[in-house]
Amino acid sequence: MTASVNPTADVDEGAVIGDGSSVWQLAHVRSEAVIGDNCVIGRGAYIGTGVTLGDNCKIQNYALVYEPAVLEEGVFVGPAAVLTNDEYPRAINTDGSPKDASDWTPVGVRVGRGASIGARAVCIAPLTIGPWSMVAAGAVVTRDVGAYELVAGVPATRIAWVAETGRPLERVSRDLWRCPLTGQKYEEADGQLTKI
Repeated sequence: MTASVNPTADVDEGAVIGDGSSVWQLAHVRSEAVIGDNCVIGRGAYIGTGVTLGDNCKIQNYALVYEPAVLEEGVFVGPAAVLTNDEYPRAINTDGSPKDASDWTPVGVRVGRGASIGARAVCIAPLTIGPWSMVAAGAVVTRDVGAYELVAGVPATRIAWVAETGRPLERVSRDLWRCPLTGQKYEEADGQLTKI
């Protein structure tokens, strides 16, 4: 099985698109980007130079994933979400000369397996978004997000725990939580959640 690339998409020389992946209209995949198998890159999405996507990722329309982001297997990035890469953005140097690639060091966002980033969320690098976590639509993420956290707001803060199914967890006891869909249990300790 080969990748499907729409004729209007820009896939730069040196980019790798995995088997079964689709790159839709007007998307741009830069050189040295590595897209895993069975990924979907939506209309108008941007995947920066050297970005890595694991298998089965879904990047929705007009999402912007800037280098050196790393997305593990099964990550969802919603429409128009942005993963930034410049801690101190400026167009010019102090002498008024235009900045170029040598004038800054890109920093990335790392997104763990199965995590979801909602529509129009902004993830401000450097940071890590933990496995199976969920960033609500419109959130501005300025700190690391732990596994199974549901964060929302500006700046984003944890408002709930979520299961691997994406459903908010139900409290069973002080430190024990359960997925309402599957019954899978999770344990909370020291502000972190683990599946048991």
